[in-house]
Amino acid sequence: MKKLAAVCMTAALALTLFAGCGGDGGKETKTAGAETTAATQASGGETTAAAQASDGGAAVKVIEIDLTDELYAFGVDKDQPELLEQINTFVAQIKSDGTLDAICEKYFGGGQPEAVQSAALDESKDQLVVATNASFEPFEYMDGDSYYGIDMEIASLLAKSLGKELVIQNMDFDAVCLSVGNHQCDVAMAGLTVNAEREEYVTFSDSYYAASQRLVVKGDNTAFDGCADKEAVEALLSQLTDSDKIGVQGGTTGQFYVEGSEEWEFPGLPAQCVPYKNGSLAVQDLINGNIQYVIIDAAPASCIVDAINQMQ
Repeated sequence: MKKLAAVCMTAALALTLFAGCGGDGGKETKTAGAETTAATQASGGETTAAAQASDGGAAVKVIEIDLTDELYAFGVDKDQPELLEQINTFVAQIKSDGTLDAICEKYFGGGQPEAVQSAALDESKDQLVVATNASFEPFEYMDGDSYYGIDMEIASLLAKSLGKELVIQNMDFDAVCLSVGNHQCDVAMAGLTVNAEREEYVTFSDSYYAASQRLVVKGDNTAFDGCADKEAVEALLSQLTDSDKIGVQGGTTGQFYVEGSEEWEFPGLPAQCVPYKNGSLAVQDLINGNIQYVIIDAAPASCIVDAINQMQ
């Protein structure tokens, strides 16, 4: 397999600070309404936002209503069809034998996550080189030199099943699929939503996780408390103006949702989209008053909000 050094290597910025949700500290992820099966982890939104609101005094809260429906998959080097077949077989296996549910339970049910170590890149060895952005808890994040998260534990098992040594290349999210497309890494495992733009660089595996985008607001924001469904939330968001600012993690579905995308069938919102390297930085800027809202993936949103509120 191709194992050139990956570009755009970065440390996980803010989630190193907030690595508590599902981490070694024993803090439990609280993704309200989410089931712990692989098909429905990101479900929810049947209750009103008011019923899901954080306790008084919380700095921020998640509006527990899904704004999108997405599927996560792994992005495989287009020139490695055999690897794609092996990964699809592996995904089917861990879904059918309960392994995927057991991994998810560690992060969504208060279990004990396992540290994953990366070997040094060495082209003389038989290695599986994984591109990720370790700022996306609970799917990938770092604590010291160790990797944690749903995707990272899957990567470790995948490498073992292939009889290969695991190498993890941590980089900016925008570089993840590009690094695989340029044959610098074998597979992208970074909470990737399947879409045509990314398919220009990778071939997607079968999906393994159902996800969504959710809205994060300040803890004292009551504007969405009466919302019972996606349509009610979007009706309020459609009243924003270009003086309002919404933070997103750059290059993710949240950015497409705010800016609008014909491919994704997102009409866009009448507000400024402010991209950040990760969701933690966006939520911190929300607290600082520099933006009014954040839209990011549901599971990371829950992790970030829980961690920040527990620090108050």
